[in-house]
Amino acid sequence: MNNKSASPKAGKVIRCKAAICRIPGKPLVIEEIEVEPPKAWEVRIKILCTSLCHSDVTFWKSSTDLPKLPLPVIFGHEAVGVVESVGEYVEEVKERDLVLPIFQRDCGECRDCKSSKSNTCSKFGRGYRPNMPRDGTSRFRELKGDVIHHFLNISSFTEYTVVDITHVVKITPHIPLGIACLLTCGVSTGVGAAWKVAGVEVGSTVAIFGLGAVGLAVAEGARLNRASKIIGVDINPEKFEIGKKFGITDFINPATCGDKTVSQVNL
Repeated sequence: MNNKSASPKAGKVIRCKAAICRIPGKPLVIEEIEVEPPKAWEVRIKILCTSLCHSDVTFWKSSTDLPKLPLPVIFGHEAVGVVESVGEYVEEVKERDLVLPIFQRDCGECRDCKSSKSNTCSKFGRGYRPNMPRDGTSRFRELKGDVIHHFLNISSFTEYTVVDITHVVKITPHIPLGIACLLTCGVSTGVGAAWKVAGVEVGSTVAIFGLGAVGLAVAEGARLNRASKIIGVDINPEKFEIGKKFGITDFINPATCGDKTVSQVNL
């Protein structure tokens, strides 16, 4: 089945700006690039809002214990966007749908994707390839024609990106964009840690070390699972007031514990 789009850019190369990493640890360079149209089972997305995850920074610094990334590369994997056009066989989304590009793929067909106990797709395998997952090629080009590589199946530090349909989730258009973009990594990681991985039970006590975006999302997951006590541990006392909005009931600042360890503090 062919999916025809009314977009005037459908089937054509789009020129847009992107933040490109050419040298690890050096400032990203804003350049004009070319983004190819989506192939079969692919979606081209206009990025509306993207955030910076610590994983982007970690890979940008290119620490020696990480897989070596081919350069140049476009980072970014927390984002929200609108579908510009779709490739052949894509039926899940259509032009102008608001979507989240997600780095953890979900084919929706295999045993693991259907299971509530796993989110690792067994149909397409594990691992994050530097380009499109099905054919290993890139949809990004420099104006002179050289390849620019993808990152974590998304690459959101660009005005347009191309993502495999197994990495796209349609969402309601009523979610504020600045919040929606966090759902693709930080929020889902934290809520999932409490809800799925730890399996927080009703009436349980939960301690969370670090109340950044992921930590606060863990608190929200614990609250949703009706934990009776949710302890936030952070050296920033201002995080307690913020944390209360996400379910934090008690707060410990390790910097004020004196000779006691966190586990020795009476609440």
